[in-house]
Amino acid sequence: MGNCGPDAGLAVNVLTLSQEHISIMQRHVASCIPEEGCGLLAGVENQVQLAIPVTNQDHSTVRYNMEPGELLRAFYDIDARGLEMLASFHSHPNGPDVPSITDIAEFYYPGTVMLIWSRTNQNWIVKGFEILADSFVPIELQINA
Repeated sequence: MGNCGPDAGLAVNVLTLSQEHISIMQRHVASCIPEEGCGLLAGVENQVQLAIPVTNQDHSTVRYNMEPGELLRAFYDIDARGLEMLASFHSHPNGPDVPSITDIAEFYYPGTVMLIWSRTNQNWIVKGFEILADSFVPIELQINA
């Protein structure tokens, strides 16, 4: 995203995705029920071009840990396409619709966005967040056709 170092903030406050990216993520997190689903988003600047579902190796309803081999292959694929990681995503099948204390403490990708998928009744919603040292700030998600 261009900025590095301790003073670097998130370069954008809007992440743009296509409806196809939303569908890929939603299908993945729905297929993982009752466990949390997870994955990565890659692109250029704030424009997502690739959604990559990754297996939650914890197979947990309240935690996720991306399977290391799949994660490494995803990073290689992102690099080979000349893209950069823009965001990670995971689901909270039983809420909340914001990052948990654990999500904030274990966030390993500064300068990227965290997307949280959650359900209200049986309807999935997704929200984006910038993760700070001990808190978060909502990020606008712009979804194009």
